[in-house]
Amino acid sequence: MCHDAWMPDVMTDRLTTRSLVEQAASNLHDRAGDLSKAMRTRLSTRIVELEGEGAIFELLYASIEGNIENIFYSLRHDVAVDNIEPPSAAYEYARRLAQRGVPVSCLVRAYRLGQQFLLEQAFVEFETMGAEHEQRATAFERFVAVTFEYIDWISQRVITVYEEERERWLAERSSARAGKIEALLAGAETDIDAAEAVIGYRLRVTHLGAVLWVHETGTQQDQVARFTKAAAAIAEQLGTKRNPLVLPRDRASAWAWFAVHEEVDPPLDAVQEVLAVIDGPPMPMVAFGRPSSGLSGFGRTHREALKAQQVALVRDDPSRPVAGFAEPGLNVAALLAHNLQSTRDWVHDTLGDLALSDEHHERLRRTLLLFFQHESNYTATAEAMSMHKNSVKYRIASAEKAMGRAISSDRQAIELALTACDWLGPAVLDAHDV
Repeated sequence: MCHDAWMPDVMTDRLTTRSLVEQAASNLHDRAGDLSKAMRTRLSTRIVELEGEGAIFELLYASIEGNIENIFYSLRHDVAVDNIEPPSAAYEYARRLAQRGVPVSCLVRAYRLGQQFLLEQAFVEFETMGAEHEQRATAFERFVAVTFEYIDWISQRVITVYEEERERWLAERSSARAGKIEALLAGAETDIDAAEAVIGYRLRVTHLGAVLWVHETGTQQDQVARFTKAAAAIAEQLGTKRNPLVLPRDRASAWAWFAVHEEVDPPLDAVQEVLAVIDGPPMPMVAFGRPSSGLSGFGRTHREALKAQQVALVRDDPSRPVAGFAEPGLNVAALLAHNLQSTRDWVHDTLGDLALSDEHHERLRRTLLLFFQHESNYTATAEAMSMHKNSVKYRIASAEKAMGRAISSDRQAIELALTACDWLGPAVLDAHDV
């Protein structure tokens, strides 16, 4: 009997709660347009990343309106959230934010703030209803539960749409940038304005080209993020305020361009110090071209950087991770690096035993090269090496003995061979046993 008396009361309470929820949702639905506009204003004010104009601003309104309609529909007709179709405007707005690079956290926050705003309006609506406080409180709890369930449901879906679009957009943009840069390098693109719009980098400036890479051995992950970080640090060293253009080539190398002053001289030692603190290992290697202006300079400095990289790869000296095409002798070494076997043979024919790969002959080669670079002046060479002049004379004599001829016999060839040894190292010395 007690049970029979209890059942009508429970049913009545449930009907009252449902009736109050439906009434509140209906009243709020009548003001859906104004609520959507007010919510758009709040979101764009509280989340600066959502500020916009024109189509994107209207799309935010359409997304809000669609979500509000869905929530009110669920509440008015007691329809489960899973049976509601997500608003297409919400998906499209998520895609637009992904394309513009707005963080996904801003999108999630927008839904949370939107939920807060809607519940504030609902609370005021329930307070005006002619019902007992406990009944209104129960109905409001139901309103909160459905709203929360909907926001959780739609958030997961728009996040998925956002992430898929962001991945697709970045891949397409990266592909477009790569294609445009390659067209510029090949001389097939002459519309500078159109090219700048695609690659996001100014072409009517002085450029400094660079190649960044790491050795494949031991590289377990994609290095793109590290190359981008290294390029930003190098840009700071170069004193440029413009963002560098970085084009990943594969997981272990990238090309870069820096907008610089025409007279800039890359501080190779300072760049090496910067690379040493970039997250690693392995430490990135860098090869620079020379500053060059305009569209033609964009390609010229890049080609020089590639030549400098080729020399660095042949040299393979971890203690010298930075190379610049402007360094004395590197441009010649780049030519000699094209056919290493022929260069090895020629170096040995020119230098004889002075081309042997050991510390003793390395010291003799270094001294003789500096002697040539200081116009065959013993005193100047001694000062450059912090040595006594007689010690320099002794080493020069020892070098001549190793070659089996006087240094004056063919100075140009000897200096060129020494330059090859200095830049290409073991690659042109190891052909002969000590």
